[in-house]
Amino acid sequence: MSLTTLSLTELRQKLTTKEISAADLVRDVASSIEARNPVLGAYLTWDLDAALKEAESADLTQPLGGLPIAIKDNINVEGQPCTCGSKILAENYTAPYTATAIQNLRQAGAIPFGRLNMDEFAMGSSTENSALGVTRNPAALDRIPGGSSGGSASSVAGSIALAALGSDTGGSIRQPAALCGCVGMKPTYGRVSRFGLIAFASSLDQIGPITRSVADAALLTNHLCGFDPRDSTSLKESVPDFTAVLGRDIKGLRIGLPKEYFIDGLHPDVEASVRKGIAKLEALGAHIEEISLPHTEAGVATYYVLAPAEASANLARFDGVRYGHRSSSASDLMEHYLKSRSEGFGPEVKRRILLGTYVLSSGYYDAYYLQAQKARTLIRDDFTKAFEKVDVIVSPTSPTPAHKLGELTGDPLQAYLEDVFTIPANLAGLPAISVPCGTIAHEGANLPVGLQFITKALDEATLFQAAHAFEVG
Repeated sequence: MSLTTLSLTELRQKLTTKEISAADLVRDVASSIEARNPVLGAYLTWDLDAALKEAESADLTQPLGGLPIAIKDNINVEGQPCTCGSKILAENYTAPYTATAIQNLRQAGAIPFGRLNMDEFAMGSSTENSALGVTRNPAALDRIPGGSSGGSASSVAGSIALAALGSDTGGSIRQPAALCGCVGMKPTYGRVSRFGLIAFASSLDQIGPITRSVADAALLTNHLCGFDPRDSTSLKESVPDFTAVLGRDIKGLRIGLPKEYFIDGLHPDVEASVRKGIAKLEALGAHIEEISLPHTEAGVATYYVLAPAEASANLARFDGVRYGHRSSSASDLMEHYLKSRSEGFGPEVKRRILLGTYVLSSGYYDAYYLQAQKARTLIRDDFTKAFEKVDVIVSPTSPTPAHKLGELTGDPLQAYLEDVFTIPANLAGLPAISVPCGTIAHEGANLPVGLQFITKALDEATLFQAAHAFEVG
């Protein structure tokens, strides 16, 4: 049996008792990658020699000592490629520094191992927007793994990674975790430093773990969080031990069901699976009540004004002058910019840059961008009022199971609506987690369904408590 099927806790036990070595574990992961990655397409690159070198000096007394963790390819690790799934960075960019999140994991003893595929610059919900290849869902190889952290979810669900880091701007950790049948967690905005994460939308992006269990997610989150002066949005908040709440019951916990999340467009089998999950929470002693988040319907539109606007500014740095793809056929500076970016960026990135530039342009800023900021405040206020009545909000993670590869590539609006239940937590800066809640038989495949838990800002402890109780109960 491969070691990649075991939890981080089980592997730590084997490492500390010297039943296995860190090098043994790295080699086992590498063997699994070599065997299954040609089918799954989750990894873009992996450096076995570098990982083995770190394994030789791994401090097994540390909480994550000797554990190799796979990394989404928009998080910098010095000396490794960081493509963001884009042609514009795939040719000649090597990370010159290491992200704070990776430094934190290393300080806890972990070994970053492998670069994972993603939608280009994290723009997408299927990983079909990657310029570097197709990633498949281990539950059904003809279907998407979700996105934009599709490589992260596919690698964990496919047992070719022990755990992985992703980034979540509008659901990019939780949605692929739900579609692949694993756990995906987005911390409170500002809990995890964004230093070293290549920016998509700076007011929304957050790094978090994708794992096989809630306990593994809590363990990794312990060591991802913390204040970082290099990130101006980093919070100066103490970080509790999130594993300490695991195993606590949820009797009397107030759980809210937003009526706006159970709507037309929600696949009936997904809703049935989610309703069973809610019944399970009630059987565990939680108090269930319907709540309202009245501005939910504005969430997708708000997101697709604000996120592209920020992307338009953030991606202006990719001009082919200092690094990245540089056109060989330009005759002057303006043509250099035009051709380098046109050749380097894919269709979805171009679409969002154009959207963002438009809503920020003279004459449209007040009509679109300013209105979206006001709508964002209303969405945040909805959650603030809801958490006066309940401790946790529960909903479907995705309105549908994983669709077939290529099914929505010609319908970007429908693809955007796939994030309808995950976007609001990003707009409000709240922590959220997706936990598997069964599978549904759909078009000849058994497809995973995710249950989403949301808590108020900085209350990851309650989030993990509720999610773990559901998982093991």
